[in-house]
Amino acid sequence: GLGPIRRTGSSDFTELAKQVKSAGFMRRRYGYYWTKLVCVPVAYATAILVFILIGNTWWQMFTAAAFAILFTQTAFLGHDAAHRQIFRSGRWNDWISLILGDLFVGMSYGWWQHKHTRHHANPNMIGSDPDIDLPVIAFTPEQAARDRPPLARWVISHQGVFFYPILLLEGLSLHASSVHRVFSRAPLARRPVEIGFLTIRILGYLAVVFLVLSPDKAFVFLAVQLGLFGFYMGVSFAPNHKGMPLVPHDARLDFLRRQVMMSRDIRGNWFLDVAMGGLNYQIEHHLFPSMARP
Repeated sequence: GLGPIRRTGSSDFTELAKQVKSAGFMRRRYGYYWTKLVCVPVAYATAILVFILIGNTWWQMFTAAAFAILFTQTAFLGHDAAHRQIFRSGRWNDWISLILGDLFVGMSYGWWQHKHTRHHANPNMIGSDPDIDLPVIAFTPEQAARDRPPLARWVISHQGVFFYPILLLEGLSLHASSVHRVFSRAPLARRPVEIGFLTIRILGYLAVVFLVLSPDKAFVFLAVQLGLFGFYMGVSFAPNHKGMPLVPHDARLDFLRRQVMMSRDIRGNWFLDVAMGGLNYQIEHHLFPSMARP
């Protein structure tokens, strides 16, 4: 971890921001995003039609994997909208995030926004970043020493082995956290809209699955789809900050160093860019969250 660091001036970031803007990197990419937005309902309609046509067979487990990929890629697009990357209008971005997140993926935009905003403000800061305060993973000796149920303590003591298997539960956790948030007393903008969208998405999806598949195949289908969805989401987000320095709560860093030193870029090719939804450029994303993915 890092010890207390004095705040430096913001002149470095100001100069960098000027260069980035003058190079045209902050311009809107309407053609890119409108193409993706039009493709989402087409892809979903096609996937559902294929699912119905294949019918009640164990071959549908491959369809479950395809749904997991489709849902994750849609979540990446909702993430872009939530960061104001698509439209100039904040209202338009909010509604796109609501529609993509709640109605298409089954994740509460309000829950995610509250959590993700805190992460962007203080990445890897102990006591402030919710992404390093998880129930079954410890990032500091203090977290490992917490009073937990015996099973949780045992898992944490072997978390290096269990990290990737645990990700198979992340999909179920995301849906459960979303439902809990929209029905809790915590403040939530557009609560009726989120409840309506999540109800349509979750119940509608379950209805289609159980109408097409027999109960045994339906449960296995959901296990495969949710497991792969959570795993895909986890392996896309985890490399961005895990293993980077942790920041004590009393540390004071300027914006540029706070974002760069706690974030990691992952080099690759166009396939990696698509597979990770642009999140492999995590340093640039944290410095300029509203920069369009391309």
